[in-house]
Amino acid sequence: MKRILITLAAVILSAGIASAQDMSQATETAKMANESLQAGNNELALTGFQEALALAQACGEDGAELVNTCKGIIPQIIFSIAKGNLKAGEFDAAVEKLKEAAKTATEYAVEGVADEATSLIPQAYMGKGNAMIKDKNFAAAADAYKLAVEADPANGNASLRLGQALAGAGKVDEAIEAFKAAAENGQADNANKQLSNIYLKKAQADLKASKFKEAIADCEASNGYVENANAYKLAASAATKLNDSKSSIAYYEKYLEVAPTAKDANQIAFTVGALYQKAGNNAKAKEFYTKVLSDPQLGAQAKQLVESLK
Repeated sequence: MKRILITLAAVILSAGIASAQDMSQATETAKMANESLQAGNNELALTGFQEALALAQACGEDGAELVNTCKGIIPQIIFSIAKGNLKAGEFDAAVEKLKEAAKTATEYAVEGVADEATSLIPQAYMGKGNAMIKDKNFAAAADAYKLAVEADPANGNASLRLGQALAGAGKVDEAIEAFKAAAENGQADNANKQLSNIYLKKAQADLKASKFKEAIADCEASNGYVENANAYKLAASAATKLNDSKSSIAYYEKYLEVAPTAKDANQIAFTVGALYQKAGNNAKAKEFYTKVLSDPQLGAQAKQLVESLK
């Protein structure tokens, strides 16, 4: 802003010889505005330069240089105020001033300010969304993140945060779409984890509601994003409820493959053995019973079953 201030000083000096009272008043107003600006009082400086601009414009050609000076500095002051709002966490005020700065800079043909101000608007929306998330106000956070995505559709982080807020607000289907958008814009790893977790929760709800086919479909969707043992375990439980032993065995075996050291690994292995035995595959039944022979609770029973299968 130094270059503009130097120009302003020159205008103030040259304006001293002007005979028109209005020009003298415009110059004095601009001088006081400049002093406020240098003192760090942007609000007062903005008001002063806006008043000086109006006075200089009324002076016609005599005020042309001062008009140009005021137009060059006003958008920058508005932008500075906006950045102060942003730093202070006053996000709504920041958005308002950023838009004003961009509009004024375009109107006054001040290069650079409009683009820079516009680029910060998504940041203001993100800041507001983050603050709302911290307060667990998920609906308000989602509204803010939606505006951030609208302002910058390629912002994968904004879509990711939007998905989290929507999920927190219970809008699962909308959250899924937001996470998909995040995955397409550089946030695939984080978004896929969220999607996998969403479908896992849907599967849990389906299983509880005795929607066994739906539960299996959701488990498959969950593993389609990020493979996880719990999805296989839930799918196996749902398949068991459907009397689909073949699928139960397959899902339980995948569970043991993904989580071989799980606390219930022996219990699951014993269950798989029982399912194989029921299906008439004694060799596989014996294989899985043998896995739990050292288990303090299941070992004795497993030993008896192994002996019986010989």
